[in-house]
Amino acid sequence: MGLQRFERRLERLVEGTFSKAFRSGGLQPVEIGRRVGREMDAGRTLGVRGTVAPNRFTIWLSRDDLERFAGFHEALARELADAAREHGRDEGYHFEGLIEVSLVLDEQAKRGALRVDAEIVGGGAGTTSTLVLPDGGRVALGDDPTIIGRTPDCAIPLSDPQVSRHHAEVRREDFGFRVVDLGSTNGTQVNGVVVKEHSLRDGDVIVVGATALRYQES
Repeated sequence: MGLQRFERRLERLVEGTFSKAFRSGGLQPVEIGRRVGREMDAGRTLGVRGTVAPNRFTIWLSRDDLERFAGFHEALARELADAAREHGRDEGYHFEGLIEVSLVLDEQAKRGALRVDAEIVGGGAGTTSTLVLPDGGRVALGDDPTIIGRTPDCAIPLSDPQVSRHHAEVRREDFGFRVVDLGSTNGTQVNGVVVKEHSLRDGDVIVVGATALRYQES
């Protein structure tokens, strides 16, 4: 089911954002996406937090195909990474670092040929986690709990009557961050599900009252 959603997302992109670039025949983003999804599934392994999947994908393409994607490399890589992240979330995978997709030249490859290398790569010391606010602002997460609530002393103060004074907090755990509801009146949701506490993955959406906050690793 997760791979089907992954393919449908890429099909929508080809029909929309990249429609002009991919009208002609040849290698299509959906073909690349299928291979990324399969390599993610094939490379998964059991880790401390559950199933850990590859997060770095190197896509080797012929010169003809790479030139055909010229001008769209970054956008295509970004969309493939977003679709891969969604697939991982559907399957319940965890990642050791950011999902990265690179399109590179294979001098020996013929047009239409495709090879994908998938690796599990840690985030390293430079990885940071933030909560992205509705206006695009960001609040960095650290060792101290980040409290979300209605009072001015909260790290993320919200003037929302549906939000409790101290509604929820995001706290560091051994392998990332966890959101914890602080006994709020209206509850806390993650990806549309009411939770008491939840270990966060890149891209998760936390909703308190009428406010949505996106957890992001970068």
